Amino acid sequence: MIYIALIVLLIGIELVYFKIADRYNIIDKPNSRSSHTSITLRGGGIIFPIALLISYFLGYVSWEIALAVLLVGTVSFIDDIKPLSQLPRFASHVLAVGLVFYDLNLFTELLWLLPILFVLMIGWVNAFNFMDGINGITVLYALTAIVSFSLLSINEPSLPLLITMGLSCLVFGLFNIRKKAKTFAGDVGSISMAVFLGYFMIKTIIETGQLGYILFFSVYGIDAIITIVVRLKNKENIFQPHRSHLYQYMANEMGYSHVLVSFIYAAIQLAVNGILIYMESKADLSYFFIIGILLSLTLIYLWIRRMVFRKMIRQDI
Repeated sequence: MIYIALIVLLIGIELVYFKIADRYNIIDKPNSRSSHTSITLRGGGIIFPIALLISYFLGYVSWEIALAVLLVGTVSFIDDIKPLSQLPRFASHVLAVGLVFYDLNLFTELLWLLPILFVLMIGWVNAFNFMDGINGITVLYALTAIVSFSLLSINEPSLPLLITMGLSCLVFGLFNIRKKAKTFAGDVGSISMAVFLGYFMIKTIIETGQLGYILFFSVYGIDAIITIVVRLKNKENIFQPHRSHLYQYMANEMGYSHVLVSFIYAAIQLAVNGILIYMESKADLSYFFIIGILLSLTLIYLWIRRMVFRKMIRQDI
């Protein structure tokens, strides 16, 4: 019953936010880099940090993680309303990562590992933030990760938290996974969710000792990394919004449904995660297998990207 009540509460909060966003003109206007063509309410992802706050009051999550998510969520929401300079945004990310490390007692572990984890965490937060380009991709990918973490026995004590965050994804999805989205997550949604997922990734790897679970983020991770490499090669500013991800080419230039492309990304990632969980249950998730999966996904991605570009060139001709 508590989860039914949570769904009703979250839907109510989202509808109230829509009224506020509409009144104060918190909207996303399409531009040359946008994948949408009509004005859409921005910041519907505010439901994610709110769900995390509810989880804290219900005793599902520590104050450190609640504060980390609320911190980046608040700064990002302000940025959604009125763009901020890079300093306050980056500072909030640094403080949030510090709180995550504190919660996981990483400051008492091998200190040489912290700079590596810091760079990876900051990179993940920013990569996930740029994912909010087509309808459904952010929330479906987040939901895929949450479901995958929930299937691991090591995370059984955290199931109430994962379920609550999963419900927030379902509620947001009601208004975003559409041909014409009612709302976008905005930075408040994508960045706060990125911090939450990054926390769970580090937590899961530490508690299981299985580095292979980092592949839970592999499908989008490969897309993000290769896209950054290509943009650097083309001497583009990688910190500026763009339409260079494979899923953006498929949705925009190829004309595939945004929702279909989002479901394809989520389905492939869910299949990969299922294989990882199964192999680990059989104690066969070796580094050799992990590298094999990563290389296979990378080659498949490059092949699909090449096929898409060839088709785009033929269409231009």
